[in-house]
Amino acid sequence: MKTKTMKRLAALALAVVMVLGMAACGSSGSGSAGSSTGTATTGSGTATTAAPANNGQKYTIRIGHSDTTANLIHISLEHFAAAVNERTNGQVEVQIFASEQLGSNAEMIEMVEMGSLDAMMLPSGQQANYCPKFKALSLPFLFSDYDHVYKVLDGEIGQELLEGLSDHNMIQLAYWENGLRQFTNNVRPINTPADMNGLKFRTPEDALTVAIFAAYGASASPFAFSELYLALQQGTFDGQENPVANIYANNFQNVQKYLTMVNYQYQPKDMIFSLTTWNKLPADLQQIIQEAAIEFGAEHRQAIRDNEDAQLAELKAAGMEVGYPDTAPFIEQAQSVYSDFYAQYDWAQDLVARINALK
Repeated sequence: MKTKTMKRLAALALAVVMVLGMAACGSSGSGSAGSSTGTATTGSGTATTAAPANNGQKYTIRIGHSDTTANLIHISLEHFAAAVNERTNGQVEVQIFASEQLGSNAEMIEMVEMGSLDAMMLPSGQQANYCPKFKALSLPFLFSDYDHVYKVLDGEIGQELLEGLSDHNMIQLAYWENGLRQFTNNVRPINTPADMNGLKFRTPEDALTVAIFAAYGASASPFAFSELYLALQQGTFDGQENPVANIYANNFQNVQKYLTMVNYQYQPKDMIFSLTTWNKLPADLQQIIQEAAIEFGAEHRQAIRDNEDAQLAELKAAGMEVGYPDTAPFIEQAQSVYSDFYAQYDWAQDLVARINALK
C-alpha cells in the first residue's frame, strides 16, 4: 500500500509539472482518432481543430504506458518519437514514460481526459469505459486470427467502435497492438476449463475479462500491471493472462510454470491524445504525428507477429511448459458471457454478427 500511495503522489506531482510546463510552452492537449492503416478520422464524426498556422513554436508531448522498456510497444514508441522529431525538424519532442511511471492505466486516462497528460497507450478494457461498443472486443474467442482482427479494426467497424471518445476530450490516432491473449499459472497445466477451477488470476480492469474467468470457475481480480511480477512471485495470484510478447518482456517465466496457448481474447492498445493538446498543434504537425502513429502502429503489429515463435522458444528454454489444448470446450463454456452481453446492450448481437461476417 505504501508503494502504491507513493506512486500516486509521484504521478500527481508529475501531472502538476506537466500542466505548468504546458502553460509555459503551449503544448498541452489530448485527443484524435484514426485507423491504424488508413486515413485518419475522429471516429465519432466530430471534426478536430488545429492551432493557427505553424510559426515554428516547439512542443513537448508526454506519452505514458504501462509496459516495460523491453516491451515491443516501447521500442515502436521510441521509433515513433524519433520519426516525429526528425519529420518536424525538431519542433515536436515526444517523451515516453514507461512502466506506469505516471500512474496506473486508469489514472493516466483520467489525466488525458483532464488535459494534464498529452497522450497514452490505452488498453482496450479501459477504452471501453469511454467508447461503449469497445466492450465487444473483450468477448471470448471473438477473433479467429490477426488477419480477422485487422479486417475489423481497419475498416468501418473500427471507426464505429470509437464513438463517444471525443465526448471525453480524447482522440485516437491509431490502433496499436496488445495481441491475442493466453493463460499462465504456477499450479498446473490447463488442458480443459475444469483445470481452471479454483485458480486465482490477475486481469486488467475489464468486466468482461473477469466474467470469462468466472465462467471457467476461476476467480479473477484487476491489479496494477507494474506490480504483477511481485504479486505472482509472492503467490498473491496463481496466474495471469497476457499476449506472449508481454509474458516474455516481463520475464513471467521466472514466476509462472505453465503457459496455455488458447488465443482466448484479443485486445488492442491504442494511441490516445488529449484534445486539449491536439487542438493546440498546427495542422501540419498534426498530420505528421498522425501519419507516424499509423506507420509505427503497423510496425508494432508486425513485430508482435514476427517475434512470437522466437519468444515462445526462449520461454520453453527457460523452463516454461507450453500447452496447446483443444479450444472447443473453452469456447462452449464461455457462451454464457455472450448471452449476458447481448442482454445488456441492444446493439451487441448485430455488432458481433458483423464482426463474425469478416472471418
